[in-house]
Amino acid sequence: MNPSVENILAGQLNQTERLLWSGQPRGGLRLRSQDILLIPFSILWGGFAIFWELGAVFVVGKAPGPESWIFPLFGLPFVALGFYIMIGRFFVDAKSRERIFYGVTNDRIIIISGIFARQIKSLQLRTLTDVTLSERADRSGSITFGSTNFFGWCYAGNSWPGTGRYSPPMFDMIESAKDVYEIIRAAQSNPSPIAR
Repeated sequence: MNPSVENILAGQLNQTERLLWSGQPRGGLRLRSQDILLIPFSILWGGFAIFWELGAVFVVGKAPGPESWIFPLFGLPFVALGFYIMIGRFFVDAKSRERIFYGVTNDRIIIISGIFARQIKSLQLRTLTDVTLSERADRSGSITFGSTNFFGWCYAGNSWPGTGRYSPPMFDMIESAKDVYEIIRAAQSNPSPIAR
């Protein structure tokens, strides 16, 4: 267990809880399964937006009248969005994963996240029914808590604002995912007594 992650999670534990596992998602720039669709889309969007902006600046920009500055100005938000979906979202995703902390106690799952404001999610092991493991060949993977909707794979760990509400809580991109999965299953089968 990482000592700094343990210290962050320690402030969330009650007197009867003990931390069984703690961790964070893998760091750095990473590709995800949804990038199979998002990378071609981002190239099309960004390429068209840049083409539009260059045309607006060099062709329409030379014309007399207000359209010489309106058309180039109109294209700027599309160019900015194009750069975000082509490049920026990878850096936002990496930065957000730096601030995510996972914990498994004898009572619950804890997920601490948030770039600007800290959000703490707790899932009681006694009431948790669906626990799904997705493992890669290098033993890393994700553990999903709860049922997913059809488009859930599209939004998992996504750096688009507002899309997190469509994906269930998860331990995303963790090392030794199957070992963590077994810790969770063992904690579920040996629940701690409910405090009275």
